Amino acid sequence: MQFDDDADLDTSEVQDVRGSRIPGGRATVGGGIAGLVALILGLLFGVGPEQLGLSDGGPATSPTASTAAQVEQSCRTGKDANTRDDCRTVAVVNSVQDFWRQEFQRRQGTYTPSRTVLFSDRIGTACGSATSAVGPFYCPGDRQVYLDLGFFDELRTKFGSSGGPFAQAYVVAHEYGHHVQDLMGTLNRSQGGRTGSDSNAVRVELQADCYAGVWAHHATTTPDESTGRPLITSLTQADIRDGLDAAAAVGDDRIQEKFQGRVTPESWTHGSAAQRQQWFTTGFRSGDMADCNTFR
Repeated sequence: MQFDDDADLDTSEVQDVRGSRIPGGRATVGGGIAGLVALILGLLFGVGPEQLGLSDGGPATSPTASTAAQVEQSCRTGKDANTRDDCRTVAVVNSVQDFWRQEFQRRQGTYTPSRTVLFSDRIGTACGSATSAVGPFYCPGDRQVYLDLGFFDELRTKFGSSGGPFAQAYVVAHEYGHHVQDLMGTLNRSQGGRTGSDSNAVRVELQADCYAGVWAHHATTTPDESTGRPLITSLTQADIRDGLDAAAAVGDDRIQEKFQGRVTPESWTHGSAAQRQQWFTTGFRSGDMADCNTFR
């Protein structure tokens, strides 16, 4: 995956609070391997921590002004995105939101932007407190995506993904799929509390995978609003394979087999490896969000 070296990045769409001190009490998601596995099985690539009872029920905390704010100073152009993970994240966020903004407009709708918050260790959100252990998530309470970039290393080392820039892009695009669902009123269908391979929780996650595929289909043809040229200039079949590999690595069945030694479909919340690959591929092949109706 390559970005236009001369394109300007819009860092206003990403807030960098890595290295900040988070006010308030301790993060409530637990320590130890049992707690980590529970979080991974429940929330990976999901929505806000309150949906799993991970909030302490107290006032939501907020990040202070960053002592790092690295992206604002360092992520200026597509050339930076081609060399740094944090700048790549900025560029992917820009590309994803350019696409959805234009897609909503094409459908006579209005897209409301969502900011991605880069954090380290723990974060306070409108959905409650969370640590990096929960993985990337979208919080409908403040309509923001939360991401610890260290997750990309864990995706490869702990979950067995092949890694690569597009694996990272898939993660970001999936979270923005949840934002699209939020804007369209379908995200709340995941909140019934039921789990299992045919549950609404799984269907919501698979639809977000499909929306990620829809963006990928258009990624190299969506014009950047500042230049009129696509921000992403190259997306290869190898890139798509990396994205599919990441989707499979975070399938419920793969994670359960790895961390608990058995597969229990009745507890699935995100879908199997095959399902996640299937729905990303559906979106990528057609490029039409109308084909992402996982609720049929």
